[in-house]
Amino acid sequence: MIVREAMSTPAVTVPGSWSVRQAVRLLHERGVTAVPVVDQAGYLVGVVTETDLLRGEFETDPAAFLRATAAAGEPPVVRVEDVMTTEVRTASESTDLAALAELMITMGLGIVPVLRGDRLVGVLRRHDLMRLVSDSDARVRDDVLAAIRERFPAGPHWTVTVRAGVVRLQGTAGGHAARAVHLLARTVPGVTRVAVVDAPNAV
Repeated sequence: MIVREAMSTPAVTVPGSWSVRQAVRLLHERGVTAVPVVDQAGYLVGVVTETDLLRGEFETDPAAFLRATAAAGEPPVVRVEDVMTTEVRTASESTDLAALAELMITMGLGIVPVLRGDRLVGVLRRHDLMRLVSDSDARVRDDVLAAIRERFPAGPHWTVTVRAGVVRLQGTAGGHAARAVHLLARTVPGVTRVAVVDAPNAV
């Protein structure tokens, strides 16, 4: 499975010139915890998280987290570009989803912008991964069987079992047909791994 099949699109973004408070309102309204930051031409320049925004809005004194920053006169406006992260891990639409998910877990990434060339086309969030995992095994099994029947309407027949997204294919076909079914099953959303085993009596 590749990133394009799981990413959220279009990506919710904020301009670097926005104030922190503007960005906070957007994240709250959209129910997200991080967004890509873009320049005036729409190119990716960073990522900002709710933690970045809160740090920009409140003083560092722990006691001040109960009140907004205030200073004599008009305080300077803190902008998204002042608090965003500029070293951003990105992916392409064809990136292997399992490899990227492992990277996100290992590095604690909540969001990965997805680029087509140098243009932002979507984002992969932890929520997208959770949505895939939450797809029931029964639904994944039905989707795998439907894909096989559409591609090979005349058979051979395969027995399909799914457990936690891991697909086990049993059938009498070998060689090219088995490899084709293996690749086909991997394209189904919710599939994390595919194993093909020989089963002479499969129906």
